[in-house]
Amino acid sequence: MVDEFYIKRCLELASLAIGNVSPNPMVGCVIVHNSKIIGEGYHQKYGEAHAEPNAVKSVIERFGAEAEILLRESTAYVNLEPCAHFGRTPPCADLFVKHQLKKVVIGNRDPFSGVDGKGIEKLKNAGIEVISGILDDECREFNRRFFTRIQKQRPYIILKWAETANGYFATKDGHQKWISGALAKRLAHQWRTEEDAILVGKQTAIMDNPQLTAREWPGKNPIRLVIDKNLQVPQSNHIYNADAKTIIFNEVKTDVAGNIHYIQIEDMHFYLAQKIAFQLYLMDVQSVIVEGGAKILTQFLDTNLWDEARIFSSSERWDDGVPSPVINGHLKEQIQVGSDKLSIYKNIFN
Repeated sequence: MVDEFYIKRCLELASLAIGNVSPNPMVGCVIVHNSKIIGEGYHQKYGEAHAEPNAVKSVIERFGAEAEILLRESTAYVNLEPCAHFGRTPPCADLFVKHQLKKVVIGNRDPFSGVDGKGIEKLKNAGIEVISGILDDECREFNRRFFTRIQKQRPYIILKWAETANGYFATKDGHQKWISGALAKRLAHQWRTEEDAILVGKQTAIMDNPQLTAREWPGKNPIRLVIDKNLQVPQSNHIYNADAKTIIFNEVKTDVAGNIHYIQIEDMHFYLAQKIAFQLYLMDVQSVIVEGGAKILTQFLDTNLWDEARIFSSSERWDDGVPSPVINGHLKEQIQVGSDKLSIYKNIFN
């Protein structure tokens, strides 16, 4: 279980950068010499150094002149195959070859075509022992956003809503009425810092006038996405403020005005969910939370274009209202969040 232990440590390190490295994967690296960790690192921010050079740097800074000898006698653990191509940074596989590490243990092979086995091949050709596939399923689930974007050419799609105990999603007359409690709201704001974007429809943007920011949790705001076919949302509404980049999908125009980006999509009444998913893929948006309204959520459900659903159920009951979307997926877990119950579903059918 030694390899598994260190790969788990890689995941712990990598998780520190959630929300900050997209569209790259989250990666951690641990360097071990004689059963002792002598260096660690993780990919902290998109465009900056990857996990492997940060781990090697930590060894050099700690041990100075001894570092080169120690590295040659060490094993590097990394939850994703070291890259083999020049991107914003040099190939990490070349770095391990340069320092002549004895062994490299890997969680997942990288599905990106520029890597996909090429990093492993470079290491082996240099005489470095390579073991891969350690905690493969766990590592894949950890980087599910990255794997989805590369393999399915679309972002990882999370559906999120709150419903009453008797299955109502919103009021019939459209006025705003909170369903979930304060803790659920704070958790939802944490989620916003972890994903690239958040999507709502025109009616939600008009009736609720949401800010779609992470006001109650430290971290970045997601890109705000709004479906507004005929540009009917008043520009006095919160989505037009300067708090975050905002993309308006519409049939009228393509334009940029400060942080507001208008993207024209033809025939929005046909295959809208698919068109938006592919547009986001082209923009390197790796994950998106779809928050409503019910019509938009149902479009993603009906086209089976979702990966995960997070549903808050309140103990409150209403006499009437808009029925909640119907979910058909695998119930992964249920968690009590204050007075609300959170149910997390995975789509095992797409």
